[in-house]
Amino acid sequence: MRFEIMRLDDVDGTPVDSTVVDAASVNGIVQQAAAIGQRLWIRPADTSAS
Repeated sequence: MRFEIMRLDDVDGTPVDSTVVDAASVNGIVQQAAAIGQRLWIRPADTSAS
């Protein structure tokens, strides 16, 4: 399964950038974001286009 991870702006919470990763990569990205206080929005990636 693949997930879209969006990095959110610290001030207003709007998405700054996004990436699509496989499930095995999500934990590492979340751990890195937590270590620096970064806000993320994670959702299943849209697979209908592939």
